[in-house]
Amino acid sequence: MASRLFIGRITTMVDGAPAPEAVLVTGDRIAAVGPADELRMLAPDGTDIVELGANCLMPGLIEPHGHPTAAAVLLSDDVLDIRPVTLATADEVMAALATAVAQSPGGVLANGWDPLLQKGLVTPTIQSLDALAGSTPLVVLHNSGHSVYFNTAAARAAGVTDETADPAGASFEHDENGHLTGLGLESGAVFLVCAPVLQRAEADFVRVFGDEVGRINAAGVTTIADLSWQAATRVGLEALQAEHPLTVRLRLYEMSAPGAHATVPRENGDDLVKQIGVKTWADGSPWVGNIATSFPYLDTKATRVMGLEPGHRGGLNFDRQQIVVIARQYAPDGWQLACHAHGDLAIDATLDAWQQVIDENGLRDHRFRLEHVGAMTAAQFERAARLGVSVSVFTDHLYYWGDVLVDDLFGPEHGGRWADTASALAAGLEPTFHNDGTVTPLEPFRNMAVAMTRQSRSGRVVGGADEAGGRAAVAVGIGIDDALRAHTTWAAKQLFAEDIVGSIEVGKYADLIVIDRDPYAVTPDELATTRVLATYFAGDLVTPA
Repeated sequence: MASRLFIGRITTMVDGAPAPEAVLVTGDRIAAVGPADELRMLAPDGTDIVELGANCLMPGLIEPHGHPTAAAVLLSDDVLDIRPVTLATADEVMAALATAVAQSPGGVLANGWDPLLQKGLVTPTIQSLDALAGSTPLVVLHNSGHSVYFNTAAARAAGVTDETADPAGASFEHDENGHLTGLGLESGAVFLVCAPVLQRAEADFVRVFGDEVGRINAAGVTTIADLSWQAATRVGLEALQAEHPLTVRLRLYEMSAPGAHATVPRENGDDLVKQIGVKTWADGSPWVGNIATSFPYLDTKATRVMGLEPGHRGGLNFDRQQIVVIARQYAPDGWQLACHAHGDLAIDATLDAWQQVIDENGLRDHRFRLEHVGAMTAAQFERAARLGVSVSVFTDHLYYWGDVLVDDLFGPEHGGRWADTASALAAGLEPTFHNDGTVTPLEPFRNMAVAMTRQSRSGRVVGGADEAGGRAAVAVGIGIDDALRAHTTWAAKQLFAEDIVGSIEVGKYADLIVIDRDPYAVTPDELATTRVLATYFAGDLVTPA
């Protein structure tokens, strides 16, 4: 049984515990934590000694809201990457689409369309995409993942016609004559239109998911939740595990549907792979215009490009009673419920529904989860805490879209308090952070830094006192302890995994990372650029390989 002894700077994430000098790993578990001299004596012959020097050892990070199986496909060479982090301008996007169409007569799926960041993009129509691609199927997925544009050939390939019924919680837009406009909204429509290309990539799942696991480990992540798990993917996952060891723990949330039930028993899996919950979408994306808010979007050039009328307010994918019905399909059997909810009205509807289901079933320690919670108010955080509902905050929205939220979409009062982690903490919650698949890069340390400063890429403090007439919209920033907990101990608890991962304690798995700086000795800006030098999974070095 192999063993390693780490000596140097160590962040254990154990509250109140002094920083140890050393950590001894035996096999796949942490065997001892304490003074270096004592652990040297305990270490078996042949133990690998890792002197950390100026670097720091800490627990492997946890991404509590990812989409790794979808990201594996969307970041594969079967999909054209047009995200703003890859192509910054509208001209680059359109040139890439034209080139891909010319080179791929069998069809093109592009992922990452974002006119709010790639200024100058014009909303596609089925006619404009027909003109661009002709008989080549062309599907353009919005960066949010909540809308999709397609041409006639793509609709034909997917079997979508003017008469196709809207999937539950989703829709296809039609013109005044009842014809498709080339726009699909929400996951049911997105998956249907993307299916032909996704099936090609899924046929090579072992390779593309192996690549995604490598990217996950390189970011220092050793446990990740999949919030759009599909039962059909299990075959590919099992094939991958048969070929080589999986080096990330997966916690799976099957996509819910009216009238459906979980496809596996509640007791399933093991410490490596386990299905623990189900996912619902109460509303959509702020970047598309379909989040359910009590306040309107601004009337700006950006919202007009989005096609929103003055005074526009988005709506619900599922109303309160529909969420109750869906919850009743799963909660009585002990499944954890997770619900995407950005707008304050979507959050109200979800909490109302969940309160009813919690009371009906006398649920305790259910850890139901609200996802993203962009416009969630202080009062709603307090209500969630009373109900035992946890939250996962999309803090990276502030970095990439902070200026857009305030100037283009919602103004300082509502945009300024977006992703209000400080209020979640004040309510007694233990919030987690995430990057949501391919929507933003997997960058946990930036999430932490942004939660501490609320700074956008321009340096603006979103919700700070320089906005709204000198009155801060939120209590700006949180501390380093809570920022770290959001991707370690609190994330482990949200995934019902606090007994096996999230901190450096004897008996837990040796899922560890070595980073190039002490997170307690740097500024938030420096924390954001932390480099992961090594990732250990169950005691084995997996990055760099």
